[in-house]
Amino acid sequence: MMGLGGLELVIFGFIVLLLFGSRLPSLMRSMGASVSEFKKGIREDEEGTDDVNVDSPKPKNTDLTRKS
Repeated sequence: MMGLGGLELVIFGFIVLLLFGSRLPSLMRSMGASVSEFKKGIREDEEGTDDVNVDSPKPKNTDLTRKS
């Protein structure tokens, strides 16, 4: 009933490009920097997990719902 065809999607994309075209390069640049920062963090986390001591002591008080 309310499906979008190919022509409607092209027209919608053209309108979006007209409205936000000047902002797209900076948006894509920041998205690329975010993805590379995320991948860097994942790599550092994978490298750091080998050094974690499995038998480390747990905190004494983990009850965060304690009433005063």
